[in-house]
Amino acid sequence: MHLPARFSALALAGALLLAPVAAAPAAVAATATPAAITTPAALAIAHAPRGVQAEGGALVKAASGKVMWSRGMNTERPMGSITKVMTAIVVLRAGDLSRRIEIPKGVIPYDRKYDASNAGLRPGDYLTARELLEALLLPSGCDAAYALAKAYGPGWTAFIAKMNSTAQALGLTHTHFSNFDGLPWPTETSTYATPRDLIALGRAAMGYPVLRSIVDQRTYRLAATPRHHAYVWRTTNMLLRDYPGAIGIKTGSTRAAGYCLLFEARKNGHALLGVVLHSSRNNDMASFADATKILDWGFRHD
Repeated sequence: MHLPARFSALALAGALLLAPVAAAPAAVAATATPAAITTPAALAIAHAPRGVQAEGGALVKAASGKVMWSRGMNTERPMGSITKVMTAIVVLRAGDLSRRIEIPKGVIPYDRKYDASNAGLRPGDYLTARELLEALLLPSGCDAAYALAKAYGPGWTAFIAKMNSTAQALGLTHTHFSNFDGLPWPTETSTYATPRDLIALGRAAMGYPVLRSIVDQRTYRLAATPRHHAYVWRTTNMLLRDYPGAIGIKTGSTRAAGYCLLFEARKNGHALLGVVLHSSRNNDMASFADATKILDWGFRHD
C-alpha cells in the first residue's frame, strides 16, 4: 500500500523539517535587562511558553514541520500509549479495514496482568479492523492493540517488526518499539522515542483521513449485532473537551513515561502539532495543562 503524500514527504525530508529550537529557562527572561533582550538568545528566552512542566516536548507548524519550540528534542524517552499511533499506522498501511477480527481469549489475562487501559472487548466478538482502531485510539485499548497485532502480524513478533520497519521508513532514527501498546514490557524503557521523532510520527499519522477522523472524536458508539456486543468508547484526550480547536491525537502514560500527550489543534486556519513527555508522574491532567500553555503561546506567535 502506498504511503500518503504527507507520509512520503516526511520520510524524505526527515530532519530537514525539524531543526530544533533551543529552549531556555523562563526564569532567565524575568531577570533579563531590556538591552539583553535584543540578543538572539534572550529573544528565544522571551518568546517561549512559560510554566511548561514536561521534561521533553516540541511544537511545530503542522503543515510544514517548522519547529516553534522544543525541549530535549533529541532525548530518547518512553512515551506510553502514544505507541498506539504507530500500531494504527501499521494497520492502515496494510488496509482491508472491513476485515472482521475475532477478539482472542488472551485479551482478558493480558489486560489484568498489566492493569492496562482497555476498551472492554469481549472474547469471541467479531469487530472490523476499522472498529478496532476506534477501540485502540479513543479509550486507548490495549485489548484492541493485542487483537490487531495478532491479526495483522500475523502474531506479535511480526507485527512489532513491522512497527520498527515503518519507523525506519519514516526516518525515526531514535525510536524503538518492543511492543504494540506502550505497556512497560519487557522493560519500562524498552519502547522509546524522541520529541523530534514523535512530531514526525504525528504528522504522518494525521495524513491518514481515517485516523484523523477517529482521534477528533470524543465518543464512539457501536450498537450490538449478532456478531458482537454493544460498546461505547470515550477518548482519554481531555484536550478535545477543554481546548477549542483541538483535533487529536493520543495520550500516553506509564510509571517511567509519566503523563504524555501527542496533540494537534487548529485556529484561524492554522494547525499546530506538538508533544509533551513526562509532564508529571502523578498528575494525570499535567500533560493537558502543558499542551494548553504551549498551544496558546504557539497561536500567539504563529
